[in-house]
Amino acid sequence: MAELAMRGGAPVRPQGYPRWPVHDERDVEAVTRVVRGGRWGGFPEPGPMAAEFGARFAAYQGSGHGVVMANGTVTMEVALKALGIGWGDEVILPALTFAATPYAAMAAGALPVFCDVTPDTLTLDPDQVETAVTSRTRAIMPVHLGHQMADMDRVMEVARRHSLAVVEDCAHAHGQRWRDRGAGSFGELGSFSHQSLKLLTAGEGGSLLTDDEQLARRAHSLIDCGRPKDPDEKHYTFGANYRLGELHAALLLVALERFPDQQAERAAAGRRFQELAAQVPGVRLLPPDPRISRWSFYCYVLLIEPEAFAGATNRLVCEALEAEGVGCGWTRRRCRSPWPSGPPCGRPCTWTRTSSGPALAGSRTRSRRSPRCSATRRSWPGGVRGTPRGCPGRTGPSPGRTSAGRGGSSPAARPAGERRPATRGPGGWRAAP
Repeated sequence: MAELAMRGGAPVRPQGYPRWPVHDERDVEAVTRVVRGGRWGGFPEPGPMAAEFGARFAAYQGSGHGVVMANGTVTMEVALKALGIGWGDEVILPALTFAATPYAAMAAGALPVFCDVTPDTLTLDPDQVETAVTSRTRAIMPVHLGHQMADMDRVMEVARRHSLAVVEDCAHAHGQRWRDRGAGSFGELGSFSHQSLKLLTAGEGGSLLTDDEQLARRAHSLIDCGRPKDPDEKHYTFGANYRLGELHAALLLVALERFPDQQAERAAAGRRFQELAAQVPGVRLLPPDPRISRWSFYCYVLLIEPEAFAGATNRLVCEALEAEGVGCGWTRRRCRSPWPSGPPCGRPCTWTRTSSGPALAGSRTRSRRSPRCSATRRSWPGGVRGTPRGCPGRTGPSPGRTSAGRGGSSPAARPAGERRPATRGPGGWRAAP
């Protein structure tokens, strides 16, 4: 057997992978036009380039409105604020996610409630969501992770049953479709990131998609320092400057032109990778859910059995792959990788299963340093709650809850002034008294 590269042997892939992001003269020409035109920033909001990209990307994903802003973190914060979610409210999200997801809930003033993930997709477990709903719950934030999508059939079913809003975290899911419906178009709002390593990038940026014109106007106002966006210019919000400049929007328009071909090539590479990886002892694949009708993924996630690798940790396996020229990072348990598969090369992400459960290692493309990721825990100091797997039958009340069966606190036990879940009527979303 050949000597491993990390022990002095020759790497199996010394040529590396294509550079990301992909760019050509079209990008240069688009930016040049903006520079020469003199309108560089995002004010007045939206700028013409931002408005065009928002509309085109929304149509590509199957939504009615697209609001472009500074990044894919504030998109989620703005989504929750547009829904009227704030202090005293709870937002359910998976424990396996990047820090931006719970941050968005806290930035809006709400408490993130962490639920476990399913073992076959590593996305939000709808059964755990059911156990986490209380009278304070206002929204569910499913995260489409790696090459998978959350079970939107079940998530939407739970949301309808409990009159909850749904905000999709689609930072990994540009172009994905579930039952021929685009990611980000199922719930009230869908959040996308255009950060440097994402599939559709301008270096920075984020898009918020919705079919609700009122929510779109509110989002536009929130990112434009609260300026009114209604025809009569009367409805102000408590907003800030989260606008995206025209230079970034111009790059996004060019990126969107090349995106369909990249998506198709990435999907083909992913299928080929599955065929090859299935032949490696100790590697367990997580095949994409068959309900995903268009596959466009940020990275490929798989599991390994440490015993098949002489007990090696996920970190050591990933470092060995890196040394061979195969981009692969690692993170600690209950983290999500923020690294993409790269341009359509479809390189693997790697999870390892340890004695305490799965630990993630994510694919990365350009850096040679071992990456790190901020862990999100099931229970934080200060009362942020979690629902570990296997807890539906627990008997005592959880911290900060009144025991009233599986649904959480009963109406009779609800503290004075506590808000109930949002309801949707003819006038749009509102908080019930």
